[in-house]
Amino acid sequence: MPLDSTNFPLVWVSYDEGPDHDHDEDFAALEANLKRGAPFVLLTDSAPTEGHEHSQEEKKRTSLWMKKHKVELRTLVLALIVIEPSATKRLAFKPFGIAFAKFWGYPMRLASSREEAIDIAGKLLSERAGAATA
Repeated sequence: MPLDSTNFPLVWVSYDEGPDHDHDEDFAALEANLKRGAPFVLLTDSAPTEGHEHSQEEKKRTSLWMKKHKVELRTLVLALIVIEPSATKRLAFKPFGIAFAKFWGYPMRLASSREEAIDIAGKLLSERAGAATA
């Protein structure tokens, strides 16, 4: 899941990865964003799927990494916003979104377009900024 943090606090994620993909680079990039100490939103137009299988080693490494960064993930990552134009596919994502939130500690939101996703992200960031100043 390569990350593009060029437009932080909007961080774009790609779930289209090749067979030789280095997940350590992904974790390092996510950690770099967490170390900024500011809330951010993950966005993607290449949605994660339940059918994507990880090896036992990958699952273990991910689980250990998440335990180490649990508080930061819950505090700083406001959501993963998945862009899916198909209303049918968005509806099908809802059950996966519940499992996703339990696993990662932050919610999955669904948007029909890039513009809607950026609007949702802006509202989440604005709400967090308002809560921080209150």
